[in-house]
Amino acid sequence: MDNMTLIVLLLILMGVAYQLGLTRSRAIARNTAGRMNSRPGYYGWLVALWCGLPALLVFVLWTLLEPSVIRSVVLNQLPPEMADLTSQQADVLMRRLNDIASGYGVAGEPAAYEVAAAETLSRLRSIGELAKIAVMASLALAGLFLARGRIRADMRARNHVEKVVNVGLLLCSGVAILTTVGIVFSMFGEAMRFFSFVPPTEFFFGTTWNPRFSTTGGSSYGDFGLLPLLWGTLMVSFIALLVAVPLGLMTAIFMSEYAPGWLRSFAKPVIEVLAGIPTIVYGVFALMVVGPFFSDLGDLVGIQVRSTSALTAGFVMGVMIIPFVSSLSDDIITQVPQSLRDGSLGLGATKSETIRQVVLPAALPGIVGAFLLAASRAIGETMIVVLAAGNSPILHANPFEAVSTVTVTIVNQLTGDTDFASPQSLVAFALGLTLFVITLGLNVVALYIVRKYREQYD
Repeated sequence: MDNMTLIVLLLILMGVAYQLGLTRSRAIARNTAGRMNSRPGYYGWLVALWCGLPALLVFVLWTLLEPSVIRSVVLNQLPPEMADLTSQQADVLMRRLNDIASGYGVAGEPAAYEVAAAETLSRLRSIGELAKIAVMASLALAGLFLARGRIRADMRARNHVEKVVNVGLLLCSGVAILTTVGIVFSMFGEAMRFFSFVPPTEFFFGTTWNPRFSTTGGSSYGDFGLLPLLWGTLMVSFIALLVAVPLGLMTAIFMSEYAPGWLRSFAKPVIEVLAGIPTIVYGVFALMVVGPFFSDLGDLVGIQVRSTSALTAGFVMGVMIIPFVSSLSDDIITQVPQSLRDGSLGLGATKSETIRQVVLPAALPGIVGAFLLAASRAIGETMIVVLAAGNSPILHANPFEAVSTVTVTIVNQLTGDTDFASPQSLVAFALGLTLFVITLGLNVVALYIVRKYREQYD
């Protein structure tokens, strides 16, 4: 029985436990004239949790610990001459034994000790599977009957269920935090390996990007100057914000202050559809439509505009992040108290003056937070710049020429057959860590501003 089937059966048993707890609580309520401490549903959930959580905990621990235990037992039964296997050699041998135990073909004729070890592996897995099912079933049934038998009219079932829910929410938050910490530490470790090859000063202040093996230049590994990539990233992001901020803010003002209800209910979801389009679609659209259009338009006015340029990528990226600006700004503007508008209009101000001199200043902290979140989204974008920005890591201020960004370079350095122990690949982690610090700073500032705004208008 595979793990998915086991989880489905456990969920079904929890459903049965919920119904049994619900039925018993209703029966007790009838006998006590309805004087129950909690609603019947809470008693059902309490029985279901007592049934499922212990078995689920055993399942998780068993799944995590069983492979290492079986591995240790199998390796200990190998001949004495194979006792000095390295970790990599042991991994290779375990994969071979797994293939033999599963009936898959292996290269060469298996040795006698391999056949014996494969039989042991298969036997231990079978025993472990049966033991896991038996332990989970015993705990689930024991929890079911124990919780059902403890149901009383004065039992605070709601308090118990809410405590479990709070713990579950805490664990979910912990998973998100620990995932972020794990990503940061993994990037930090590999970035430190990169800085053992290339000095940090050369990376952060270098103006040349040429990560190839070379006998010329600053080092034998090539040149790893960050500034051309960072400049290209900021240029594309700035163009995107020049497009998204005015359009998004004007859209938000129209939707919140001028649009009738029927138009707002129709137009706002349509605008937010832009945020749901995959970024690869935007990249293809920029490469095939927007880039040639700007190039032809530049020829008409006597300006040379490349199809893949910072302008092309920035414009399309700006269109993509319009919903981020408009939706957040719309929500913030609508939360400005109506009394401020009424007071301004009562003093003789026009609607336009009220918006410019009362509503927008009141909503300014939240709007600035929306702008910063949009900037963070633009800096971290990958697919649009990969297809539409080009790949020219050179310091220049011409938006009509191709540029290279941090995300484009990460893709390039990790694509193809590369040695992950070389600085040419490890530099991707240093770039990712740099991008993480920049976006984290923007998000922290944005959240701080939005929190101050919420404190003012809650």
